[in-house]
Amino acid sequence: MRFVEQIRLNAGMTVNQLIGEMGRCGALGAGKLAEATDLITEMFRRKEYTVCLSISGPLVAGGLRVAISSLIEEGYVHVLVTTGANIVHDIVEALGYRHIRGTFLSDDAKLRARGIGRIGDIYIQQKAFEKLEKWLHRMMDELAADGKEKMSVRELLAEFGRRLRDPNSILVRAAERNVPIICPGFLDSILGFQLWGWSQTKKFRLDLISDLDALVKRVLEARKVGAIILGGGVPKHFLLFSNSYRGGVDLAVQVTMDRPEPGGLSGASLDEAVSWSKVKAGRNARTVICDVTIAFPIMVAAALERVKGKS
Repeated sequence: MRFVEQIRLNAGMTVNQLIGEMGRCGALGAGKLAEATDLITEMFRRKEYTVCLSISGPLVAGGLRVAISSLIEEGYVHVLVTTGANIVHDIVEALGYRHIRGTFLSDDAKLRARGIGRIGDIYIQQKAFEKLEKWLHRMMDELAADGKEKMSVRELLAEFGRRLRDPNSILVRAAERNVPIICPGFLDSILGFQLWGWSQTKKFRLDLISDLDALVKRVLEARKVGAIILGGGVPKHFLLFSNSYRGGVDLAVQVTMDRPEPGGLSGASLDEAVSWSKVKAGRNARTVICDVTIAFPIMVAAALERVKGKS
């Protein structure tokens, strides 16, 4: 019989010490957060793991851009699967535009009149996307001049990363570390639509099969695969289904605010994923029901504290 231990808080305690107290408690969300942190620590610590991170939702706009790019730079993330929107907002920041703190109680008609778009309580100037379009057309003209008429999305994003100069950029760090960025929903983004517009007068095609081929090859060659899934949607499914060809990921952590009752993928538990051979059976997966911008920084800070020997 194991008892619930009371969480003890002390002035000056580290993030890892706080997670340790949550682990001693072992109940409810605190217990799940601590168990998920243990799995992330194992992924980061053991060199045989190929760590795949999938992200959806406004994570770049919501403040996690540097956290993600730093994990790539330091070699803790080896594959990134993302929505097109997070790519868009990474490039926008690299071009000098910042996301602005706003409010959920905005008058959206007034924001539109001021040329501002809203993402929850985050604002972004529409002129940022005008700058993005001009930048994209210039980049694509350069690639076309080099004779590149057909590319995979990951190859295209790597080219973008080599042409940006922002050290905080996810694209830049991924290009430097040769980390593939897989973006299965690339066209479903502002960048995708802008690329479509440019392609109306140019000869250019995206090779989507090549991206899937690269992802499946990478996970099949991996000794072990660890998956960190932030949010749901297409990136979650693309990452997990690619691993079904190897019998599932070895370790998995999912952070989501969606619920399983409607039967949708974004809220589906990782236990359900075992039935599809997306996750291997056993006590190797944890689902944390929490806002990603809360849970992810806490778990990663504690895991890095452990891996880097600061506790």
